[in-house]
Amino acid sequence: MSWQSALTTRLGIDHPIIQAPMAGGTTTPALVAAVSNAGALGAIGGGYMAADDLAAAIAETQTATDRPFAVNLFIPQPFQIDNTRIEQANARLNMFRSELGIERPAAPRRYAQPFADQFDAVLEAGVAVFSSTFGQLERTRIQALQQRGTCVMGTATTVAEAQALAEDGVDMIVAQGSDAGGHRGSFLASAEQSMIGTLSLVPQIVDRVDVPVIASGGVMDGRGMAACRILGAAGVQMGSAFLTCAESGAKPAHKQALLESAERPTSVTRAFSGKAARGLTNRFIQHMAPIESALPDYPVLNAWTKDIRAAAGQADRDEFMSLWAGQAASLARAMSAGELVDTLMREYDACF
Repeated sequence: MSWQSALTTRLGIDHPIIQAPMAGGTTTPALVAAVSNAGALGAIGGGYMAADDLAAAIAETQTATDRPFAVNLFIPQPFQIDNTRIEQANARLNMFRSELGIERPAAPRRYAQPFADQFDAVLEAGVAVFSSTFGQLERTRIQALQQRGTCVMGTATTVAEAQALAEDGVDMIVAQGSDAGGHRGSFLASAEQSMIGTLSLVPQIVDRVDVPVIASGGVMDGRGMAACRILGAAGVQMGSAFLTCAESGAKPAHKQALLESAERPTSVTRAFSGKAARGLTNRFIQHMAPIESALPDYPVLNAWTKDIRAAAGQADRDEFMSLWAGQAASLARAMSAGELVDTLMREYDACF
């Protein structure tokens, strides 16, 4: 049973599947292009990338596929640089650095890439889809993208957020359930107040907005896709499912942890970045838990833990890594991105 929807029609893609735009090096041009070449929608997670690096990644992807793909950016939010909190966090982080054999780094020159420069790189490239997370894109920027033919998507974790995005004029909304791995996209209320499961969130948003809704969170196979379609979604966005693909830039230890996760629990934690995110529970999360309420803001803490995450990745020490994963991560499979898209569609068809 073919699933043709507003998503496939608008973008001219074969399958209503979006590979989640996971930032931090996971969404390599090879992964994005492979997903798009398979008939789905690949997506570059550009939130941490400098404008020049983002432009280069877009160009590399464009040489590897002539199919549509997306680029995602983080909407900037106000934050404080609280030196007391920074020092308190580093007192614990230094224990991990000692175990990894690294020294405390100098204070970061900047805590986040200039959003205006990142946005201009995307606008200039004329990509098929732009998606945003953590807030609302200014209406003038939405309109500038749309004037160039770009489909604009926003991320919502509550009905209120979805309504706000629809009023701003976005073309589609990604409904991110609490099942989802990685950072929570909440922006009108706290993450704790916005923890609505995907299967509860999607139909409520579908009933309250007049734009297509993409279901995200806990979808790992064709069964999940079928459930989301029945609830009114125009497609699905999947992150954890693509993390273990051959083309993914996830560290080997991260991939292995997902494939062996079985009954390993996930936690929603601020320990790595200062912003609530779901990942496999490990020693880092447990060690930082006692001071979580006093940790620095995002993206300040994210910059201060970068050296630990990088060293842990190089040493295959998953106890210190941000092992982002959704609540159905144990369904992850090791295969190429193209094989995964084909498998998902066969599984989906078998449901009907």
